[in-house]
Amino acid sequence: MNSAPRIVSLVPSLTELLVALGLAPWLVGRTGFCIHPADALRSVPKIGGTKDVNLAKLRQLAPTHVLVNVDENRLETVEAIRGFVPNVLVTHPLAPADNLALLEQMVSTFAELPGVHDSAARLADELRTALARCAARPWPEQRVLYLIWREPWMTVARDTYIARMLEQVGWRSWPAVEGGSTGAARYPVLQGDEPWLAHIDQVLLSSEPYRFTQQHLPLAQALCPQARVRLVDGELLSWYGPRAAPGLDYLRALAEA
Repeated sequence: MNSAPRIVSLVPSLTELLVALGLAPWLVGRTGFCIHPADALRSVPKIGGTKDVNLAKLRQLAPTHVLVNVDENRLETVEAIRGFVPNVLVTHPLAPADNLALLEQMVSTFAELPGVHDSAARLADELRTALARCAARPWPEQRVLYLIWREPWMTVARDTYIARMLEQVGWRSWPAVEGGSTGAARYPVLQGDEPWLAHIDQVLLSSEPYRFTQQHLPLAQALCPQARVRLVDGELLSWYGPRAAPGLDYLRALAEA
């Protein structure tokens, strides 16, 4: 790396990862959804959202590196960015263990910057420990409906990061479908009258992208009358990077409660 990088992140969890790796001094842009950690990001310019990036503002920042994600960002946006940014880092973790490859990607890209290797090694060790804790005991299989939206109700396909997080404690997400590598099918819409809803063991109401609250518990209970319904921290269960290990520990505590 011949000169100091100018990094822009268009993914909230990747922005948090950059800071955790000690790369905040080189972070010159973020989305409005990149809010953690607040103190480190307060002075970093916002350039729109994950789906509506302001390309003119991004160009003005003259980034050398832009971090994107297959699920979070639009393909046409990424293709436009490639026209004026020399390094576009595409990420697509699909399971908790994929964070190890993500860390390797960050190290290989920013290896010349101080502290990156050691910080990544620490995060990798924490993740391996959290994965081992989940694998250390047998978990009874539970049928789980993980809701991310309402009006309409939306959930997650089994090949998403969230569903594969849940699998670490024996929780199988429903419906029993895979959504493919990209696209809306990864987040199925429910009609509310599917026969399998009567057999769900747990309904998890995420705090994001829709912020479910206590008032939604009766609605979810009516959807799945036999299920245990709980509010859960969506950031811990869906953000990769530095939240992966704490997310696994949080999930294990949920399963044991």
